[in-house]
Amino acid sequence: MNELYPIFLKVHQLETLLVGAGFVGLEKLTFLLKSSPQAKVTVVSIEISDEIRDIAEKNPNIQLVQAAYHPDYLERKHMVIAATDDKAVNKTIYQDAKSRYLLVNVADTPEYCDFYLGGIVTKGNVKIAISTNGKSPTTAKRLRQLLEETIPEDINEMVENINRYRDTLKGDFEYKVEALNKLTEGLIKKD
Repeated sequence: MNELYPIFLKVHQLETLLVGAGFVGLEKLTFLLKSSPQAKVTVVSIEISDEIRDIAEKNPNIQLVQAAYHPDYLERKHMVIAATDDKAVNKTIYQDAKSRYLLVNVADTPEYCDFYLGGIVTKGNVKIAISTNGKSPTTAKRLRQLLEETIPEDINEMVENINRYRDTLKGDFEYKVEALNKLTEGLIKKD
């Protein structure tokens, strides 16, 4: 059973530490920025790939630190992603982060993750996250592709219209929920 609790983090308001700037670090950074282009990320690595340097040059919220990992880099951070190619270093990062009560994700090591970076579908204000409980990123990728093709491009227009309608409703919370449910019930009715 998947017992993960899905949440949507405002990472542009949080400080993220990414340790590792090779292929896996690039993948994690790219994924994070795809969903949250204004994410604040400090990247620490002995070697930093040209691709990550290019991203940092174009994004003032990305800070590069060319150095070995040290626990001091965890100061004033909210979450940590360990993406080095050294399992011992990744485990140390995990332990250091946990001792500071920080959320941590260690790439390709589910037992050292408080969260996963799952598949995400974004269409305007609509965002859907997909989790396979860390078991199959490929399945999450395929589901993401299916949903991207299935969800209509104008879904955001519908969301905006419903939001405007919601603002016109008078009454208590229960009344508003009932009115919005009635308005949108046709979305799931089968003919």
